[in-house]
Amino acid sequence: MFADEFPLDADLCYLNHAAVAPWPTRTTRAVQAFAEENNHTGSRHYERWLATEGDLREGLRQLINAASTDEIALLKNTSEALSVVAHGLDWHADDEVVISHLEFPSNRIVWESLARYGVKVRIADLYRRENPEQALLDCLTERTRLLSVSSVQYGNGLRLDLPVLGKACRERNILFCVDAIQSIGTGPFDVQAMQADFVMADGHKWMLGPEGLALFYCRRERLETLRLNQYGWHMVAAVGEFDRKDWAPSPTATRFECGSPNLLCAHALHASIGLLLEVGMETVAERILARTQRIIDFIQDAPERYSLITDPTPARRAGIVTFKPLREDLDVLYRRLQAAGVICAQRGGGIRFSPHFHTRADEIERALSLLGA
Repeated sequence: MFADEFPLDADLCYLNHAAVAPWPTRTTRAVQAFAEENNHTGSRHYERWLATEGDLREGLRQLINAASTDEIALLKNTSEALSVVAHGLDWHADDEVVISHLEFPSNRIVWESLARYGVKVRIADLYRRENPEQALLDCLTERTRLLSVSSVQYGNGLRLDLPVLGKACRERNILFCVDAIQSIGTGPFDVQAMQADFVMADGHKWMLGPEGLALFYCRRERLETLRLNQYGWHMVAAVGEFDRKDWAPSPTATRFECGSPNLLCAHALHASIGLLLEVGMETVAERILARTQRIIDFIQDAPERYSLITDPTPARRAGIVTFKPLREDLDVLYRRLQAAGVICAQRGGGIRFSPHFHTRADEIERALSLLGA
């Protein structure tokens, strides 16, 4: 399906979408066309560029089922979006934030930086309970202001039940923040069903876009909850009215976009999102789970050689499978795979494979044959 969109070199088996994904052909062409137009006519068609950016916002709205594009901002990356939240809230001494012990540094450091305000970070050990959601909920107290989790953990691929967490937070008047970089683009994602207040995700992983542009969703009711720390010409209500001396922040999520937009990346991500929506997110999820299931089956059929780190339950995984070699040094195996053209990563104490919907079955079989060598 859509094989012509991913003409990867024949010697590559690309299993690293959880890190940096290859672009679809249509995305490459969109960037080339944008560059050529700029080269020949400069910003003559700037209004058309902005229209493409508007179409991108609508595509992202569909991708996450936001109520309106007014809830969507385009920021540089996940870390910036997390910082907008963390340093936009009014904190009090002894307020608490709850995270898990498996978080990527972006979703840990930003909360630890709040120690200057007396905020305490409580870390839930997701392995303490059979149900990882309960391990998080057990850490909530009357002082908890916010729960921040990764929808899918970058190391072991653990997928959390976000509606369960969101419901509990809403009932307790606790803010719910989701780092969704490892799940948006892997299948259906519904910010309303999970009752999220804030969601953020870079476009360069499962959304198949470039680095440098990220989705930031802020539920309409929370737009004015966040204090602004960045100001500029673009974040005002009357954007474009440069001679006005009075100003007010935009009533939409563009209030978090202080300066000039990244229109090159907007054209690229717009093309990539268009492909995902064209394929259909249910189909994307189905194909990814089929590919990860094949890898899991192989690992489980070789218990004397490999140990599966990822939870094999379909409801507990998205696109990541992590496993540990038992007879070969981890670093040696990683280097051997990379040298053979299997693009993967060392994460979570093992080798991480992360295929996408377009990954061909023969590519996966070639990678698995190297594990069996």
